[in-house]
Amino acid sequence: MACYIIGGIFLFSLLLEGYRLHNRQGKRLFHQVFGAMLRKEENGKLTGATWVLAGSVLCSLLALISPSAAAAAFWGLTLFILGDAAAALFGKAFGRTRIGRKTLEGALGCYVLCVLISILVMPQLPKFLATWGGQLTIWQILLISAVITILEFFPIRLGRLTINDNLYVPAAATIAAMLIR
Repeated sequence: MACYIIGGIFLFSLLLEGYRLHNRQGKRLFHQVFGAMLRKEENGKLTGATWVLAGSVLCSLLALISPSAAAAAFWGLTLFILGDAAAALFGKAFGRTRIGRKTLEGALGCYVLCVLISILVMPQLPKFLATWGGQLTIWQILLISAVITILEFFPIRLGRLTINDNLYVPAAATIAAMLIR
């Protein structure tokens, strides 16, 4: 059921994006409502939010494999969304060491937050732990946090095309969590 809901929201998002990108009035309205949240590079492209929804669709499809895969998808997507936000905030606030368009400080913020959420929050979710099949181990926590941080920090490029990390990192984190379970 969740897969259909997320898929529907994603399709609605694509319709809004089409209206924004191909209609002058749509662009004006979109910018009035969401303009403060847009990055400069999103002006002529899909927004990060739409890419996150696409990544969520992939995670929800992977979650259909089994209950433990659903727990892995929940964990991976949660850590990616919050870790990505932490990377942006820490990178802007403390970023000094640039590597490409990212900062080492942002990556460290992502990693630390992923570890803290996994240690402090995930164990407080009994349904998650039951579906996962027990407590998270420290090596699982450190590994999944590293996977998310590294994939978020080093974008995947195919020639001149850079794949949006909001699409592939949640799915890759989900698959990694499924493999280490």
